[in-house]
Amino acid sequence: MLTLATVSSCATSPLSSLERTLSANQSATAALEQWCAARRIASPAIVRAIADRDARRPASAAIRASLGVRPDEPLGYRHVQLACGERVLSVAHNWYVPARLTAAMNRTLETGDTPFGKVVAPLGFTRQRLERQRGGSADCPAGTVLADKAVLRVGDGTAISFVVECYTAANLSRD
Repeated sequence: MLTLATVSSCATSPLSSLERTLSANQSATAALEQWCAARRIASPAIVRAIADRDARRPASAAIRASLGVRPDEPLGYRHVQLACGERVLSVAHNWYVPARLTAAMNRTLETGDTPFGKVVAPLGFTRQRLERQRGGSADCPAGTVLADKAVLRVGDGTAISFVVECYTAANLSRD
């Protein structure tokens, strides 16, 4: 009986495992692809962005300050669902600085279904997590199990993106 209790107490929850996977990666997309493969959510474990092209959300003064941009500097905005197979694993809001990306990257973001992290991967960005919250947040839909806010930066520290990532309960189910 003691052995069973010890083994049970050592088991980690799926949410804790998801948090570790996200923390181990600079790119949420790369983390979700690892997660999708490990949990056998889909084969192949490829994450795609389902973009809401009509979504508009102005950046707050705090987001602009995090990005280091002037109040009148143009920002891009993408609202996407990140899906692996048929499961939506994340809903994300992404404000980015088009002037800090290549023309090809901007075109892909405006017209394609490639996740932001894959598009900007050649820039060698790092993730500065600003906040992590279990459960929902004001920026996330109902059913969110984990929310992250982060700034993506290139090598010299310049911010290229501010993201709010809302991870869904679909990450935790086994079916």
